[in-house]
Amino acid sequence: MLNFLRHFAGVKTDQAMQAGLEALVRWDPKGATEAELRTMEEHLDDLGMEVAQARSAYDREQKEADAIRSLLNQRMAAAEMLQTQLSAEADPIRKGQLEKSLGTLLDMLEDMTPEVERETSEAADAKDFLGMLESTYADAGAKLKEARRQLERAERDLKRAEQQRELAERQAEAARRAAGLSSSTNSLNIALKAMNEAAAHDLAKADAAASKAKLLAPTRPEQDDPNIAAALAAASGRAPTAQSASERLARLKSLQG
Repeated sequence: MLNFLRHFAGVKTDQAMQAGLEALVRWDPKGATEAELRTMEEHLDDLGMEVAQARSAYDREQKEADAIRSLLNQRMAAAEMLQTQLSAEADPIRKGQLEKSLGTLLDMLEDMTPEVERETSEAADAKDFLGMLESTYADAGAKLKEARRQLERAERDLKRAEQQRELAERQAEAARRAAGLSSSTNSLNIALKAMNEAAAHDLAKADAAASKAKLLAPTRPEQDDPNIAAALAAASGRAPTAQSASERLARLKSLQG
């Protein structure tokens, strides 16, 4: 039960850390990408150190293998020379000396053969290990380069999207302003139309009033001709206005009589 709880708590902690990491990445994807690239670069640097160490180890192993192989070849050549001398020697004493020397050299060759094989095998293993690390290093470098290229492309795409968004916002703002100006123009046109209509109506009323006043006003002959004026006054039931003192006196007498 305790083991279960410990493992369960560990899982929950890992999940919380993962959730926090994902939240951080969503909050700052560019920063998270840069951090990941730096981590990849650090790993590449570490791998580069391992490659350098492996290359140094391989060089050392190969030099040792070459040296012991060269010594083996020299001793083999010496043994072959002794064998040739031994075959041609007729003197028993000299022949015995050559046999002893050849035996000693053959013992040395037999003893060093396993060592030569071991050094050769170690050099081959070091070479294989170096090749594997170099391949891994090259792949890691290519991945880092590709990751940086993708980041640069993503940044360009993001910048292009921001520019397009800003352009769209400016176009939308221009459209709003154009719509507002159109609305204002329409309102102005409506107001001008109403004012013109009101002015036209007032002018029409003024013309009608002037025509009416002109129609109702006495004409020139009605004012200048006393007979027409008297007739109009009689027709309207009004006494004509006296034009002289004698006329005024006659009118007053007629009213008394």
